[in-house]
This record gives sequence, C-alpha cells and structure tokens, in this order.
Amino acid sequence: MTEILKLQTKYFGEIEYEEKDVVRFPAGIIGFEEEQAFLLLPFDGSGGGMLCLQSVRTPALAFVVLDPFTLKPDYAPELERAELKQFGVTEVGDLGFYVLCAVKNPVSASTVNLKCPLVIHPETREARQVIMERYEMRHPLAEFSRGEGEAPC
Repeated sequence: MTEILKLQTKYFGEIEYEEKDVVRFPAGIIGFEEEQAFLLLPFDGSGGGMLCLQSVRTPALAFVVLDPFTLKPDYAPELERAELKQFGVTEVGDLGFYVLCAVKNPVSASTVNLKCPLVIHPETREARQVIMERYEMRHPLAEFSRGEGEAPC
C-alpha cells in the first residue's frame, strides 16, 4: 500500500504526495547542497513550462524553474559521457532539463540561468545540477520573445 504524505508548500498550501514523486539530488543544488529531495509541481496555466521545485525538507524553500526549450528552442545542453553514464542513459534527449528563474519585481526584470540547468532522469527521478560552459548565468526574460512581450514567470 502506498503511503500518502503531506507537505506544506511555499506556493500551493498543503499538498499530498507519494514517495515515488520525489526528485532526488544526491549532491543537492549549488548553494543548497543539504537540500536533496524536491517535488516538481506545475503552476496552473503554464502548460507545464513553468514549475515549482519545492523542497520536501524545508517548506519555505521553493524555486521557480522553466523548461529551457520553451524559452530558447535552440538550447542545446551537452553532457559528458561520464555524466550520461551517471544517469544510466546514452543520449541527452533521454533526460529532462529545467532552468532556474530568479523572479524579480517587476517580472520583466527576472532572469533565467541557462548555464546551470537541473537535469532530471524522468524514470528514476534522480537529478543533478550541471554546468554548461557555453551559456551565461543571467539571461533577462526580455530576451525571450513570447509573441506579445509576455514574461513566462
């Protein structure tokens, strides 16, 4: 029988989840190495392109993450062979990528970090943050056109 767990979240109030829903970062996230268990929760109305990476350990800790391919269709993450092996895959396309969004007021001042994406194996839910030398850390949302100047976060 599956145990239903409860968690008070930063953006969604109290939610229920199962252990199988947890995304595990064995090395944590840069600057938050002690945080290793998260839930990936979609924001309503985002079509799955904007999500909340909610810490299971620290309810007040949550990051806004975006699908980088919705922002920049030519985003081309590359992983070393050893990194792919850690995930148990042979191709980058077998993994999910998310980028952190530093949400600011006004939203148009927000930035995304294409340099250090979060990489998640969709089946095992194991994750790591990696560094992509070819990208910068702070890309203003304004550089990603969404048709009518809308910012995604």
